[in-house]
Amino acid sequence: MTGGLVLLGWFAILWFTPEPAPYHYELISEGKAEQFPELELDAWPDLNISKYEVRVEEIDKPLGRAYAVQQGNSSPVLINWENDTSELLIAIDQKPSELSGIAKAIKDHASEGALILSWWDTSRQISLLTGHDTLFASYLGMPKILPPQWQEQSDSVHEYEESFWNSNASKQEQAKFQQFSKALLASPEDGVSQLRALIGSDREAYLLVHVTDLYRLGLMHPDKFSIAYQNFPLTGNMHGLINHMKVQLDKNGFDTYTLQSLTDNEIRVFFLENEEHSNTLMAQLLPFSDKTSPLELKIMQLVYQHDGYWVFNIP
Repeated sequence: MTGGLVLLGWFAILWFTPEPAPYHYELISEGKAEQFPELELDAWPDLNISKYEVRVEEIDKPLGRAYAVQQGNSSPVLINWENDTSELLIAIDQKPSELSGIAKAIKDHASEGALILSWWDTSRQISLLTGHDTLFASYLGMPKILPPQWQEQSDSVHEYEESFWNSNASKQEQAKFQQFSKALLASPEDGVSQLRALIGSDREAYLLVHVTDLYRLGLMHPDKFSIAYQNFPLTGNMHGLINHMKVQLDKNGFDTYTLQSLTDNEIRVFFLENEEHSNTLMAQLLPFSDKTSPLELKIMQLVYQHDGYWVFNIP
């Protein structure tokens, strides 16, 4: 009987103890911005930066690299992500010059009391680099960006990420972010009204979006916003590339597309799958081939654009 109880107890431990995350962050270097010229953060020489490799035990090479900044006892902030795999995972990579460029513009031109409204991870970066108030200050971990082979370990990944980034998000902040994401899915008029309700009636505020927000919004609300992506080499033949995009639209039944510049030699194409989704605020904020243009958006005024970032004044 005793042996049976011990076995049952051991089985319960195994059942309720989740598997570890399928990867880990391995610290490889630390230093100031000048030691990481690839990040293009010369305007912030005093930042304390840590560089990690994303490691999986059974694979010799890292899957990518994560750069984190920590000030004092505050939680670390992911400042850049480099992905060496063919699939998006954990975070979405973009050119470092995009973040440094948009942060300089906000720091130089946005009034001191202005609130910046953006995706939670962008919010943390902008707050760190500019000192401006943002609606989201904590690591929120939404959505989970995992390859198919890691989906069953999503709970373990979530726990590992929350621990690593020292998440202290409140339920109120999480709920506000859900409201923010739903506002982006509303019609432009309703979406802007919902954003204004989140920030208050009379505060100066700006909405900052990046083209990669499309994919993250699609992961959070796949039934309301369908997005696919594919990377393509840049050959210098733009006419041929545009024709290829048209072939992809016809072949897969996609409605329209927009581009993200990854490097001088590679682009990522985001395909909007459903024509109905072109009428959401999110789609209207970005240039989708011949469907939408931020310059023509009347419900909000475009005030700045830098690479994949677009900044709008919230009326």
